[in-house]
Amino acid sequence: MGTPDYAVPTLKRLIADGHDVAAVFCQPDKPVGRKQILTPPAVKICASDNNINVYQPDSVRTDEAYELLLKINPDVIVVVAYGKILPERILNLPKYGCINGHGSVLPKYRGAAPIQWAVINGDKETGVTAMYMDKGVDTGDILQIKFTEIGREETSQQLFERLSLITAELLSDTLKKVEKGALTAIKQDESNASYAPIIKKEMALIDFNKSAEEIYNAVRGFNSWPVAYTFLDGKRLKIFSCKVCEDTCNTVGTVIKNDGQLVVSCKDKSVSLTEIQLEGSKRMMVEDFLKGNSIPLGTSLKRV
Repeated sequence: MGTPDYAVPTLKRLIADGHDVAAVFCQPDKPVGRKQILTPPAVKICASDNNINVYQPDSVRTDEAYELLLKINPDVIVVVAYGKILPERILNLPKYGCINGHGSVLPKYRGAAPIQWAVINGDKETGVTAMYMDKGVDTGDILQIKFTEIGREETSQQLFERLSLITAELLSDTLKKVEKGALTAIKQDESNASYAPIIKKEMALIDFNKSAEEIYNAVRGFNSWPVAYTFLDGKRLKIFSCKVCEDTCNTVGTVIKNDGQLVVSCKDKSVSLTEIQLEGSKRMMVEDFLKGNSIPLGTSLKRV
């Protein structure tokens, strides 16, 4: 059970390991882009390419979904970024349970967006947890954890891609050990639990009253979606990347350098915006943008 690109490496690994993947469950096709073209999820495409039956129920809480799974009679259900909460009767159905690959070191960052919040919060390390699912949200017993450092310049998108591969490796190893009875599940420490809520577009609005480091981490964390932004002369200005600078100014959110670079003051230091996109224009490097656009010193980038 999985839906986006993140889950594809795990499906491919299960196939490569020789497991009999009896079925794939993913979310329904959704309209994508300006033309709202109905598009299948990445996992569905991968499953179809490998001649695996695909099911896309609107809900897994119906009797119909349960009866279907009873008929399939899986030994184990592997879940990666499915996007739906499984009811207890499905959790109890497989012989070896429902095993989830979660993109954090649980119990930290339970919830929908663990990878992005790790970057936004400036964490130096994260990982993937293989766990038994229970009726809570990412509260089940832990089977194995794989740790990895977060690169200083790594974006959420880059970390997504790395962790998707680590998830596939970890779940491959976990399934082998679970089948042999070689793992002992460990309960999560509730005192260390934290939550990673779903990312909303408005969260990516940059507040220059924060430190340069916080803004730098936010820009990395909201890349590639929804992308950090501010406003320049009333137009939305997306910020794809930036650097921390030592320059200071008493007025936060003010342009203090515009000579081939675009440096904006923050609470403590400043950030040099390096790749941007102004509403109605192309995405481009700042030095190219400034060749055709004048942004006077003292210009305020405001929250609207």
